[in-house]
Amino acid sequence: MNTDIPFQVVHVTGARPNFPKAAPVVRALDGCGVRQRLVHTGQHYDERMSDVFFRQLGLPEPDENLAVGSGSHASQTGEIMVGLERLFGASRPGLVVVYGDVNSTLAATLVATKLGIPVAHVEAGLRSFNRSMPEEINRLVTDRLAELLFATSPDALVHLGNEGIAAEKVHFVGNPMIDTLLANLHLFDASAIGRQLTLPQRYAVATLHRPANVDDPADAAELVKVMHGVADQIQLVVPLHPRGRETLANAGFFRHPGIRVIDPLGYIEFLSLVRGARAVITDSGGVQEETTVLGVPCLTLRSETERPVTISHGTNRLVTREDLVESVVRLLSTERPTAGWPVPPLWDGHAGERIAEVIARFIGAHAEGGASAGHPSAS
Repeated sequence: MNTDIPFQVVHVTGARPNFPKAAPVVRALDGCGVRQRLVHTGQHYDERMSDVFFRQLGLPEPDENLAVGSGSHASQTGEIMVGLERLFGASRPGLVVVYGDVNSTLAATLVATKLGIPVAHVEAGLRSFNRSMPEEINRLVTDRLAELLFATSPDALVHLGNEGIAAEKVHFVGNPMIDTLLANLHLFDASAIGRQLTLPQRYAVATLHRPANVDDPADAAELVKVMHGVADQIQLVVPLHPRGRETLANAGFFRHPGIRVIDPLGYIEFLSLVRGARAVITDSGGVQEETTVLGVPCLTLRSETERPVTISHGTNRLVTREDLVESVVRLLSTERPTAGWPVPPLWDGHAGERIAEVIARFIGAHAEGGASAGHPSAS
C-alpha cells in the first residue's frame, strides 16, 4: 500500500439492492471519521432504479459514476472492471467494500484483488446452490477473494466454514438492509400510496425479473398464465423491472384487467406499497428480507432461496408456478398476521455500526503496520 496516501475506504455500488445495504455502513463509518469515497458503476442507470435511492436514503452523491448501463454479463462486468482499474490505479484505496451479488460486486472484487487491495464483502456466505444463477457465481468468487466477510445470517456462517474460509475473516453482523428499513419504517405509508395509485383495500404486489422467469418466451408465457390466475383472485400491482418487460408484454401479461403494471418506485414508495399488501409474489432476494421484517406474507417464485432465514424466521414460502394460484387462494382464506413472527438474529438496526467497528479495527491494524493487519480478530 502507498503509505503517502491516507487510508481510504471505497464503496462500490451498482444496482438498486446495493443502496439500502450501503447507506448504514457509509453513515456509521462517517461517524468513525473514516475517509470514504462512493462509486456508482451505473449498472442500474434509470433514475427510478438508482438516483432516487441516493436521495431517499441520504447517501452522498457518488464521487464517481461509471455509467456503464446495461449489457451482457461479460460486457457489463468487463466495462466496470476497466473503469474501476482506472480509478483504483489513480487513487489507490486501502479497502474496497462491495455489496450483495451483482456484476458490480464481482467486477470490483476482481480488480481490487489483482491490484493487491483488500476487499470487504457485505452479505457474504449466502448460497442458493444453483449455479445457473449468475448471482451465485458472483457470490462464490467474491467470498473466495474477500479479506473481510460480513455475514447477515447464521446459515451464511455455515456455508463459509464448509468452503474453508478462515474463521478470522468472517464476522456475523446482521443485515444492514434491515437497518435502512427500520430507520425509515415511520415513512412507509400504505394508505398514502394506496390513494396515490387508487388501489382497492385488498391487493397483492408482484416483482419479477429473474432470467429463469422472464428471459425465455416459453417461460414468460407460462408465468403470464399463472399470474393471470392470481389476478383472478386479487388485484395485482406490479412495479415492473425493465428486465423482461418486453418479453412479458409479448406474452400478454398486460391484458388482464386485474393486473396493474406501474413503473419502478422509489424506496419509500415501494415499501409503503408492500407494507399495505395482502401478499407479495417475488423472485427477488431483498424483497424476501423486507417482507420478513414487515410481516407481509411472501410467496417466492423460485425452487430455492439463498435466504432460508426468511422462511425459518419470517413470512416467506417457496412456491412453483404450478402451485402459485392455489397458494394465493389458501393465503387469502386466512387472516394476515399482525404480530408474533420471529425476527432473524441481529436484524436489529445496528448492522452498519458493527460493520464499521470491524473496518475501523482493520484500518487501525494497517496503520500500525502490525503482522495481523490482514486478519483482525473475529467479532
